[in-house]
Amino acid sequence: MALPDWPYPLWIAHRGAGTLAPENTLAAFRLGAAHGYRAFECDVKLSADGVPFLIHDATLERTTSGRGSACDLDWGALSRLDAGSWHGRAWAGEPPPSLDSIARFCLRNGFALNIELKPPSAEAAKATGRAVAAAAATLWSGEARPPLLSSFRPEALAGAREGAPDLPRALLLDELRPGWLDTALDLGCVAVVCHHPLLDAASVGRLHDNRLRALAYTVNDPAEARRLLGLGVDGLITDAVDRFSAGPGVRD
Repeated sequence: MALPDWPYPLWIAHRGAGTLAPENTLAAFRLGAAHGYRAFECDVKLSADGVPFLIHDATLERTTSGRGSACDLDWGALSRLDAGSWHGRAWAGEPPPSLDSIARFCLRNGFALNIELKPPSAEAAKATGRAVAAAAATLWSGEARPPLLSSFRPEALAGAREGAPDLPRALLLDELRPGWLDTALDLGCVAVVCHHPLLDAASVGRLHDNRLRALAYTVNDPAEARRLLGLGVDGLITDAVDRFSAGPGVRD
């Protein structure tokens, strides 16, 4: 049985170029694009006033000049933080981006996006998924290649299905726990994104047999990339954009 069409590039830059530049910033996206990448992964939360923005951690300290919970500030306060200096003086003053600004960058350049839904808690998962999906559906309205919404939390994906049922969804897994495939199918997912050592011929075969795509994170070793490509995986998320890259530049 043939797999459904898959509009996303094979190689996906993790958090932009999230080790060479401050992760989850426009600077990281621009650097990934400069290395030839045409697809990006990022982490999205909601501000206290409901604005989707990019950050990975539950707290602000590691990657910004702020302190405390990332979801406790409104967007006005978050947008004034420095999300670059922690990575080096050259990035000082780089702000956290909103999903709106990332959408404009990707749409202007024809780039694909994988949005990981990052709710601050299990209790907030469904509402976060619903709100981020609804915002993404508006931002990418009428586009032939919408963003792929992924999460480790099934509740967030259930919320995404409510907020934007037509946007594609993917279940993230750090282990192949019992019932993982049924969970993905029940949520109407189009793909499963696994920690790369979990994927073998059997797991990729099960996914493809069920008309789901198989993606792997975070693939930085060339030998592991060759192994996964030999299995027929459909996407590789990597930090090593300077090792696995090709392509022309972009427009800001």
